[in-house]
Amino acid sequence: MTDTVAFERSHDILIDAPPQAVFDYVSNPKSWPEWIAASHDIDCENRPLRQGETFREKWFTREEVLLDWVVLECDPPHRWVARTNTTFIGEIIVQYTFEPVGSGTKYTRTVRNPARPKAPTPAMIERIDAEAATALANIKTNVERRIGRS
Repeated sequence: MTDTVAFERSHDILIDAPPQAVFDYVSNPKSWPEWIAASHDIDCENRPLRQGETFREKWFTREEVLLDWVVLECDPPHRWVARTNTTFIGEIIVQYTFEPVGSGTKYTRTVRNPARPKAPTPAMIERIDAEAATALANIKTNVERRIGRS
């Protein structure tokens, strides 16, 4: 049996919008190409997805990959969790949480790889953090613009 490494990384941002507005935006995978650089096309209905629903993402970093996702948890506007499996880093689980803060929301995006073939290098972690900072800034801008707060 091959040894694997569990990896988890969380990033958060304050968004000047109610939790439901943030939830509805990020739990609709059709929005992902607007804020995730590697996400290029999503095959699903254009709405927030609920537990048990599936979608396909066309993802491109070094090469194109098709990811088949399933929504594991949907608790609006508190928590949303989805999972896919890859040949290159194994299972990927994304978890989104939404915490009311004043009239806004602390949005946290956590990505887990429960069984990576090997640990990410420091350079990979730096790139993950930079891409996450850009994605969260994009979410903030897009959600605040949609509700007229930017």
